[in-house]
Amino acid sequence: MEDIQGPPVTPKKVIIISSLSIILLLIVATVSLILGTAHIPFNKLLLLIKGRLGSNDPAYLIVFKIRLPRILLGGMTGYTLSLGGVVFQALLRNPLAEPFILGTSSGAALGAVIAIVLGMGYGVGVPLMAFGGAVFTLSLVIVFGKKGAGVESSTILLSGVIINAFFTAVIMFFIATSTHTLLHNMLYWLYGDLSQSRFEAINIIFIPLIIGSIVLYGLSTHYNLITAGEEEALHMGVEVEKLKLISIVVVSLMVGTVVSFSGIIGFVGLIVPHLSRMLVGSDHRVLIPVSAIGGAAFLIASDTLARLIISPSELPVGVVTAFLGAPFFIYLLRKRGSRWIES
Repeated sequence: MEDIQGPPVTPKKVIIISSLSIILLLIVATVSLILGTAHIPFNKLLLLIKGRLGSNDPAYLIVFKIRLPRILLGGMTGYTLSLGGVVFQALLRNPLAEPFILGTSSGAALGAVIAIVLGMGYGVGVPLMAFGGAVFTLSLVIVFGKKGAGVESSTILLSGVIINAFFTAVIMFFIATSTHTLLHNMLYWLYGDLSQSRFEAINIIFIPLIIGSIVLYGLSTHYNLITAGEEEALHMGVEVEKLKLISIVVVSLMVGTVVSFSGIIGFVGLIVPHLSRMLVGSDHRVLIPVSAIGGAAFLIASDTLARLIISPSELPVGVVTAFLGAPFFIYLLRKRGSRWIES
């Protein structure tokens, strides 16, 4: 990746850029509340927000019971996946690293499937098993990617792709052979599904997301140093192995939690961090908040498209992100040597 360049990053700059990102997110969320099979005019949406329409109004049910929890879950999921992409790209110094490609999402999904098979509840059991699956998968990827005293990023990526494919096959086996009703319903969920979102899921995701965000942002200057190389980071006082361990556990906790509710959604952590890097540079003190908030906006927009493209039916949101992400992935492979994504 490119060296940190441009004017110095100040708290004022971080606040201004993050605020602009939040404004964009609010605009996207508002448009998503309006658009759908049942169109909600903007003036009616304002009346709903102000509480001037009662709960017996059909628009109230559509906005607050269906679309709002879906938008919140989509935003939190996109936020987490994009944040995970930024962290993995920094640790591996590879522009192609992200939770989906490294197999973290499929590992979390496998953990969630096993929890459902065992009869564990969504309150604690499924998210906990999803976290365990994410940590286990990422640990496998890193073990396979070790070469001598270090880690080879290309081997890690290939290991992630292979493990991702294998775990997806295992999940399909569980679904095909199980008589469990929930597992059969999860076939749609495998491609990323936000249609079953509910406020209980938001409450479970919220705490790991906040704690994880604080921890990872606190390490932003360390990510700046490690992108220049592990040896350079060690000379600057960064405990590289400790940094990797903390980052992997925190990202796995966050990804495992959201994937247990949203399903497997790919390429968010690939597209958004790179677009953010092009806009604001590679300093992680700015890149982390912009990518995370941008990821939320991106997935909300993608889910809105998923609801509209074949309305009144809908596509899994993972299909939309794959349509956008696969060409972008190929573009990154072809442009690997360009200045802004050079590893």
